[in-house]
Amino acid sequence: MPFTLPLGSKPPYFSLKGTDGKTYSLDDFNSARLLVIFFTCNHCPYVTGSDEVTRTTAENYLNHGVRFVGINSNSLETVPEDSFGEMVKRMEEKRFPWIYLHDDTQEVARAFGALRTPHFFVFNEERHLIYCGRGVDSPKDAKEIKVNDLERVLAESISGKQVSIPLTNPIGCNVKWAGKDAKWMPPEACDLVPREES
Repeated sequence: MPFTLPLGSKPPYFSLKGTDGKTYSLDDFNSARLLVIFFTCNHCPYVTGSDEVTRTTAENYLNHGVRFVGINSNSLETVPEDSFGEMVKRMEEKRFPWIYLHDDTQEVARAFGALRTPHFFVFNEERHLIYCGRGVDSPKDAKEIKVNDLERVLAESISGKQVSIPLTNPIGCNVKWAGKDAKWMPPEACDLVPREES
């Protein structure tokens, strides 16, 4: 069994508290034409460097029935900035066009096989996974972005096309797992796409 959810999979069920004080489950997004679930956080430079690009994509596709759900699974023992209180402050300040949920047990991150922040999972109307990986090719420095994979996937799907590249490697900081070194990755975690030898 691979660590990260394979293409074609259904999203694991979740019920998590949002920064707006409400609890959300997968069922709350049943009406979405496409559902983008992404693992994110408050502090990671790859997240903060690309959040505005993600915002633009979310806003561009809102009228097409695409819903975005951000999930923070980082251990606050490792990074205190990733606490729920800081999540609330960040959403109050930034007002991102997505629901921001707290996975304090990290069970949801493990169920999805989240590798990094950010890590995007796109599900179609039947809730099959059609894309998994990075949002853009330069999340740390938006000025250097040449490829926006998330935008491409949504455009292809909305227009009825098959996703041309369904799998990429997420680019970012690794998920901060409770009780582990900040750089630790689960032993069964691996690249989604083999990397070329340099």
